Amino acid sequence: MANLNKVMLMGNLTRDPEVRYTPKGTAVAEIGMAINRYYSAENGEKREETTFVDVTLWGRQAEIAGEYLKKGRPVFIEGRLQLDSWDDKQSGQKRSKLKVVADGLQLIGAKPGMGGGSEAGESGGPPPARQQRQSPPPSKPAPDPDLDAEDDIPF
Repeated sequence: MANLNKVMLMGNLTRDPEVRYTPKGTAVAEIGMAINRYYSAENGEKREETTFVDVTLWGRQAEIAGEYLKKGRPVFIEGRLQLDSWDDKQSGQKRSKLKVVADGLQLIGAKPGMGGGSEAGESGGPPPARQQRQSPPPSKPAPDPDLDAEDDIPF
């Protein structure tokens, strides 16, 4: 049987990112997100439900989160679910927590104080890292010695 563990979330940060580094120098960031769901109850009343999710980012994405994200900023995360389990030191009970480990991060909206879009794009962050292939400039054909530069061209 096939398995799939994929999560896509869009919401706002509940706190500033907490960035730390492993002993080998890899960046790790922990962020908290609030994801709102709006719906109508059976009686037609508009309701809002908020889900809070903890997300872990690794490597360059963790560094970008630490540099560009702040509490309240919107963000889009792609990742996978992970269940962490541990023994509580105080009570001795087995504890567990479901969190998201990010595979992708997209900054959303304009950077605060920037107004609309910027040259960095609508995300307000750094321009997307894209490698653009540039074709070599077209080479000019060598001049034909049989043609006289002073001949009139009929067009």
